[in-house]
Amino acid sequence: MHKVVDLLIAGHGLAGAVLAETARQRGLSVHVFDTKKPGNASTVAAGMVNPLVLRRFVPSWRADEMLPLATAFYEACDQHFSSGAWHPLPVFKIFPSPAEANLWERAMAKVESAPFMTNDDRSELVTSGISAPHGFGTIPNAAWLDVLTFLSVQREHLEAKDAFSYREVRPDDVEGAGAGVRVHGKEGRWLVHCTGPFSDVKGLVPVKGETLLVRIPGLEIAHILHRGVFLLPLGAGLFRVGSTFKWSDVWDGPSEEARTWLLARVEELVKRPVEMLGQEAGVRPASRDRRPLLGLVGPHEALFNGLGARGVLLAPWSAAHLLDHLFSGQPLDPEVDLRRFA
Repeated sequence: MHKVVDLLIAGHGLAGAVLAETARQRGLSVHVFDTKKPGNASTVAAGMVNPLVLRRFVPSWRADEMLPLATAFYEACDQHFSSGAWHPLPVFKIFPSPAEANLWERAMAKVESAPFMTNDDRSELVTSGISAPHGFGTIPNAAWLDVLTFLSVQREHLEAKDAFSYREVRPDDVEGAGAGVRVHGKEGRWLVHCTGPFSDVKGLVPVKGETLLVRIPGLEIAHILHRGVFLLPLGAGLFRVGSTFKWSDVWDGPSEEARTWLLARVEELVKRPVEMLGQEAGVRPASRDRRPLLGLVGPHEALFNGLGARGVLLAPWSAAHLLDHLFSGQPLDPEVDLRRFA
């Protein structure tokens, strides 16, 4: 008998991977299509989960709802895949001035921000040799996802089930098939396009981001530092530094300008020699209002896009919300419905 799966997924970046795993957790069958392209943000993303907007010390969009869902989702993935890709780590926000320290204190007094913030514990930075003359605040429930490991392990599981094809899905590859759709000989009830910045979607704003891989001998920290840039510990003296944001010439790859700027910021932060080992650039699929883009684009086709810089935090809720819409008929939240840009 010809098998019809519940979900065909075009694209195996963060959105496609989280959607595939959310479907599996619900007992839905999937088949994923993917080809790697230069500039894919998921392959170079630092994968940080931070519920606080660090420029203004306010919670990110629906952080009180998104954070517990994301934490539970990635913890479950770690258990299922035995991947070790999920790393709970606090963020230490180092204040560059007394004014920013005062802004933090005022934010802590607000009901909406207080659950994501704590006062500083200077001993932790003193022992690592990081200077913070104006103090720092802590975001205790932050984390980072090793996105490359997450994608790789899930892809291996899909391949073992013959549920992964190394093929691109173009418009001409999509055919109607009864009460569903056919792509490259595979039939499904729904096809969901998860192609990130490579999509032509109203409201999508590609944003280039660059990060560095560096070695900092002697620096031992068990937290993420942030002062202008983030410093993410990877172990064995290695750190990820980032990130930049650029809205023009997004496909031109790593730049000397970004490298120089990032190195200057991290050297200012750690006050010790920094050895650069690598530089990467990716294009984030952001939306104009920084909300996900979800919804129908055809009789049996849907879109999952627009996750932007907070994709790791937003993806689990977004995937669940889209599946509720496709398979249970629940209405889309107007804040994420792609029709808001029609």
